[in-house]
Amino acid sequence: MRRLLALCRKETLQILRDPSTLLIALLFPVVLIFVFGAGINLDSSSVRLGVVLEDTSPEARRFAETLVGSPSFRVVWGHDERSMGNHLRSGDVRGFVIVRADFSDSFVRGQSRTPTVEIITDGSEPNTANFIPAYVRGAYGVWLREELARRGRAVPHGFVLESRAWFNPSTKSRNFLLPGSISIIMTVVGALLTALVVAREWERGTMESLLAAGVSRFELVTSKLIPYFVLGLVAFCLCVALTTLVFGVPLRGSLAALMLIGATFLGSALGLGLLLSTALRSQYNAAQAALNLAFLPALMLSGFVFEISSMPWAIRAFTTIVPARYFVTAMQTLFQAGDIWPVLFRSLLALGLASLAFIGITFLITRRRLE
Repeated sequence: MRRLLALCRKETLQILRDPSTLLIALLFPVVLIFVFGAGINLDSSSVRLGVVLEDTSPEARRFAETLVGSPSFRVVWGHDERSMGNHLRSGDVRGFVIVRADFSDSFVRGQSRTPTVEIITDGSEPNTANFIPAYVRGAYGVWLREELARRGRAVPHGFVLESRAWFNPSTKSRNFLLPGSISIIMTVVGALLTALVVAREWERGTMESLLAAGVSRFELVTSKLIPYFVLGLVAFCLCVALTTLVFGVPLRGSLAALMLIGATFLGSALGLGLLLSTALRSQYNAAQAALNLAFLPALMLSGFVFEISSMPWAIRAFTTIVPARYFVTAMQTLFQAGDIWPVLFRSLLALGLASLAFIGITFLITRRRLE
């Protein structure tokens, strides 16, 4: 134990003397959190929407005012369909609404056989193209309810459609993106932290001294993991603090469950980096391999960006061995739903097995000889 503590102290001093390690652990997560939190936003807000009023009746104008009052649109007025089509082609608007000349007559007389409102969108941006009709229909529903109330008439069909969103009532994409982004950040940070440690010993010629001192494989591997595990937990806590305090993402789960999930995942990320460092013995090669084997699968195959259920079956099967998949699920559950233990337990089990696998393979391939 005394020798293990001495090795951990030696590794801790190495961390404090190496600015690049501190930058990876402390500055890199902060920069990425701000990039994900402030730079990436899937919410469509202030979309430029054109409005053409072929009907100038009070009803049509009140409907247009409903669109103007929506926080989701910045209304651009147009004189006719052709001029507004030119605005759409040039990118000045992302869609436009045409209130046809029979709009008020159809409403007053109850004639609805022909469309009186036409929505045209820019299909080159599918997300926006789907967003605009949904919100225009919502504005139409608000207008219809107000107009019927103005005339003392009930809403048709005898029912009112109400929509509620569970777990993320505000439907802000930030509440979904940032917990998942912590998973991506910690995957990269954890793998990079340990991807350099063993390779650095070989490149600097200090591995010979360790082997001559009679250090066992267990002591060597453990002394490389413990200091970076503590440093990784600091980086994880920093990411969580920025997510909740700076960007206001609510944390509905307990801190104990959060730290348990984070610590278990760190074991897999650090174990992967240490495995690469031990196998490759080159800092450059280990760093490149860590970015490719940690970052790309975590980003593409974790469910953070792309829905796993929509992938081909072979890719879905491969995602089952990607630790970030389970960490993304656990983090989004903790932040948005709370301590849902049936979900968290499955993630803990998968992350624990991944940690044991990476660290176990590292232990097996670690040699106490120079060859």
